[in-house]
Amino acid sequence: MASCARSFTRQSSEVLHLTWKPARLSRAAFAATTLKVKHARPGRHADMHGLYLLVRESGTRSWVLRMQHGGQRRDFGLGPAHDVPLADARLLAADMRKAVRAGIDPPSRRRVSRKSAPTFEEVARDCYDAMKGGWKDQRHASWISSFERHMFPHIGNKAVTAVDSVAVLSVLEPIWLTVPDTAKRVLQRIGTVLDFAHIKGLVPEEVSLRSVTRGLPRQTHQVTHRAAMSHEDAPAFMKALAALPSTRGRDALRLTVLTAVRSNEARKATWDEFDLDKAVWSIPAARMKMKEAHIVPLAPAAVKLLRALRQHHLELHGQVGGGGLLFSVKEGRPISDMTMLKVLRDMNIDNATVHGFRSTFTDWVAECTNVPKEVADKALAHRIANAVEAAYRRTDFFDRRRVLMNEWAEFLLA
Repeated sequence: MASCARSFTRQSSEVLHLTWKPARLSRAAFAATTLKVKHARPGRHADMHGLYLLVRESGTRSWVLRMQHGGQRRDFGLGPAHDVPLADARLLAADMRKAVRAGIDPPSRRRVSRKSAPTFEEVARDCYDAMKGGWKDQRHASWISSFERHMFPHIGNKAVTAVDSVAVLSVLEPIWLTVPDTAKRVLQRIGTVLDFAHIKGLVPEEVSLRSVTRGLPRQTHQVTHRAAMSHEDAPAFMKALAALPSTRGRDALRLTVLTAVRSNEARKATWDEFDLDKAVWSIPAARMKMKEAHIVPLAPAAVKLLRALRQHHLELHGQVGGGGLLFSVKEGRPISDMTMLKVLRDMNIDNATVHGFRSTFTDWVAECTNVPKEVADKALAHRIANAVEAAYRRTDFFDRRRVLMNEWAEFLLA
């Protein structure tokens, strides 16, 4: 009876040896615990029976089962550690080892799962639906349209698990030099989709795209400036503009230039944002590009213009106030960007844009005043690029900006 037991044990071990066996540990097993998994340093950490925790330099953690099958050593991903706890990873590893014992080839199982993986386009659209809630309206269209134009024709039908650096390179090559800024955004957005796929468990490991640009030529950096009127020509322009009959577009353009705001901020201005007695325009955060409230000190010339507009509204509508727009085509509908641009074109000014008057203001500050740059930046509602400096700078330079805007209006109307 004992000899029969020894024979059975020997035969069983031979079967297991032929089907699978854990690879030899390159280092001592670290007896994984949840805490150790969370704080493990970069490297490959062995748990037991061929299960490893793979920690990359980026900090990402994933489970890998290393087995020898058919005389070859192979690694099989079991998912990211933040989605697959230690206990589940051990169960998955045990299930795969059982499959090997049953004669199922793990690579075949992997090929089946890869065939059933969603396409890159499907994942991209899911990623878009998940993220778009926190974006501005204009970004919704631009984000997905860049995929439809540049990405989906090349890799849209590929399984997301098959999208690697070579596939991404095929997307970037046609546009890398012709539209460099778009190409960089495309690369960043592909990375976002692949990260989304990894987080959702559709891709077993993070896909690094850092080496993709090494296969592309160097982009030459070119700065494209908005067409802007020189500050020397601005006073003559404002004099000619003021001499023309009042229209919504002309009045909106005058206010935009006098306050150095963005055209959208002037077009969508409402009467409840203004305190003409205190000469202050309070633009709420929701209407600002940087989503930070901006208080504009109004020069006497701007207040005079606004009082005239207010009187015109009173005569036309019988009342002014609430959320009524200063410049509207119909009630509740602001004038378009083209309305102010058309004023410039009708005056035969082809070398300037509405937004360019902010550059005109910046040049005037630099050339004709001793005002520090940070005061001018605050007048333009620019965000401070240095995060540390932004954290410590609490002032908005309001009093200094009032002096500056008064000087700017006096310069324009001199």
